[in-house]
Amino acid sequence: MAADALCVQAFESVSAPTVGVALVAVGGFGRRELAPFSDLDVILVIDDDVEVGDWAGALWYPLWDSGTKLDHSVRSFADVVETATADLRVMLGLLDARHLAGDPNLTLRLRTTILTQWRRDARSRLLELKTLGEGRASLLGELAHSSVPDLKESVGGLRDATVLNALVASWLVDVPHVEVERSRTALLDVRDALHDVAGRGTDRVAPEFWPEIAARLGFADGTDAQRRTRAHARRLRHLSRLTWSRAEATVRKPSLNRRPQLETIAPGIALSHGEVVLDKATRPTNDGLLLLSAAAHAAERGLTLSPATAARLVRECPPLPTPWPRAARELVVRLLAAGRGLEAVWETLDETGAVASILPEWEQIRLLPHASVVHRFTVDRHVIETCIEASGLIRRVARPDLLMMAALLHDIGKGGTVPHSVAGAPLAHTVALRMGFSNPDAQTISTLVRWHLLLPETATTRDPDDPATATHVTTRIGDLATLDLLMALTEADARATSDTAWSTWRAGLIRSLFRRCSSLLDAKVAPETGAHQAVALPNGALLNGVLPDGVLRTGSPEVIVEPLADGARVSVIAPDRIGLLADAAAMLAVQRASVRAARVWTEGGYAFSQWEVADSHLDPALLKQRLEAIVAGRLDAPTRLTPSTAPKLEPSVEVQLGASKQATVVEIRAEDRPGLIYAVCRAVATFGLSIRSAHVTTIGPQAVDVFYVQDTQGQALNGPQTQAMLEAIREGLRATVSA
Repeated sequence: MAADALCVQAFESVSAPTVGVALVAVGGFGRRELAPFSDLDVILVIDDDVEVGDWAGALWYPLWDSGTKLDHSVRSFADVVETATADLRVMLGLLDARHLAGDPNLTLRLRTTILTQWRRDARSRLLELKTLGEGRASLLGELAHSSVPDLKESVGGLRDATVLNALVASWLVDVPHVEVERSRTALLDVRDALHDVAGRGTDRVAPEFWPEIAARLGFADGTDAQRRTRAHARRLRHLSRLTWSRAEATVRKPSLNRRPQLETIAPGIALSHGEVVLDKATRPTNDGLLLLSAAAHAAERGLTLSPATAARLVRECPPLPTPWPRAARELVVRLLAAGRGLEAVWETLDETGAVASILPEWEQIRLLPHASVVHRFTVDRHVIETCIEASGLIRRVARPDLLMMAALLHDIGKGGTVPHSVAGAPLAHTVALRMGFSNPDAQTISTLVRWHLLLPETATTRDPDDPATATHVTTRIGDLATLDLLMALTEADARATSDTAWSTWRAGLIRSLFRRCSSLLDAKVAPETGAHQAVALPNGALLNGVLPDGVLRTGSPEVIVEPLADGARVSVIAPDRIGLLADAAAMLAVQRASVRAARVWTEGGYAFSQWEVADSHLDPALLKQRLEAIVAGRLDAPTRLTPSTAPKLEPSVEVQLGASKQATVVEIRAEDRPGLIYAVCRAVATFGLSIRSAHVTTIGPQAVDVFYVQDTQGQALNGPQTQAMLEAIREGLRATVSA
């Protein structure tokens, strides 16, 4: 190994003593796990009776000169042992100590001393070791399911393989060495490829690295590389759970009664040492419900389902008939509605092959990465998190069983080329019928899967005041009961995705839309009774009926900032004119305020615009100053807000046909940047047109903005007007200025 030779050469170059001094590799270097950009972890160990000379410091210069990244120290033998006693992390690193140069007997004595100490203290240090692992888990999650996993520190990563080896070294427990080594080696290969792709030392795998990692390791594509890597991590985590269970059982105070104590918790199901197992008299071949019963009771109680028990039940339980009996269906619903206890039990079911027997369609999403980085987890773990979130909402709906099944199946269509909600709906219908749901119930589940994105997409891209918006939802859902289920599923899905997916702002928009749709379905009348039905103004449009003095006396604009829980609402009031919205957009863009939504209306010759922004600390006086400077021409907004480089991707500017009878609805997808809304508003204003409302969404680096545009009569545009406006918007988004 080149690193070994480099260290030996450096040691020999300084004429160090050959007795009582040893250069020792520890940690990953000691385990021969070096990646292209790994540090060399080395200790110069000096026996207690050996004097430290200048050679001890000179040793490192050849290594530094070679460009090697070095993590080094000089320690006396006694100091090394003392540090290992005090610091568990040091102890784990020294368990892999390997001789490089110098006195081999000293290295051997060090290894023997450390191993002896570890075996003596392991029982008392197991809790500390487990706590370290739990800390890593809370910070970095699981390698198998995190969207951006850490190959080393995530649960199921290389650190867990090291801990397994330490548990084996303690002589308390053994592990399936071949399986552990196979998964560990696979993860090391991925880390080597990652360093090569990234050009630096890192253990975090960003989504964009996977295709190149796949190419270097011979996988089909990035998705294949992810699923194979995550499968190895899942296996390591599973083996780690089993090993820890056995280790803790070993150190547990032995009972006077050598026979295991079983506490019956259900027919055929018992509890032993915190694990759900079979009663000793139970014969799985006689009861096809035992697997579901054991899983449901374990999850409801927050207990561990014994992997050995689960594997035995998969092998021996008779298959359920099609359709399932009512009892089986009820057990599945109980399992899914168990809350946080579902996670560990479902992982055991999946690892032992039980999920494949219950739900064969699961294989399509097993360990499947999400296309969007908004998601925290892989698709399968996201589904389970959605079920956990939905379990807290079951009292809000009339049919909790349908909610839980929809939560389980809402992403079952992912992994193909067809939009997953479209692909998933017939799959969900088939699964529901197989599980014994009636055809109407199966159709409801299918509807929920088909339209589980309807509320958030509509709420964030359509004008809530436009009657067509509520109609867009209700014509697809049809009745109040299904709408209630859809709202609960939407909230559970968003909460399971990420914190930003259910922010105060997004939740408010969705709940507002839900209330409008509920009222519409409850009244059983169409929202649009005529083509020219007016859009209701919000309460307090005139600030309690009184315009600010400045607006009345001088006609100058007024800017008001109201703090919100996760941002602010900025209101701009001024005499009505074309281009006011563009100026207000420029004002916010100059201040680098992140806009979420905007609404515009007129009343009594005055124009009102309201902007929902993510920033909570905006100064209304400064905003007004900016706006007045833009209106007066003292601040050149076009130059200030036009980028110096063209966008990498051509912006998409399209009309959403049928979205409104009262306005022309334009959807824009473009690279997000300050001034994007201003560019659109400016282009529209040049035609003398008005923007009634704007709805702004950012998905990663892409902005998805929807604008409701009207002519001077407050109507939708005709064909020539629309085409001219669309081209003007495109040109405005493509425009650049010299840097």
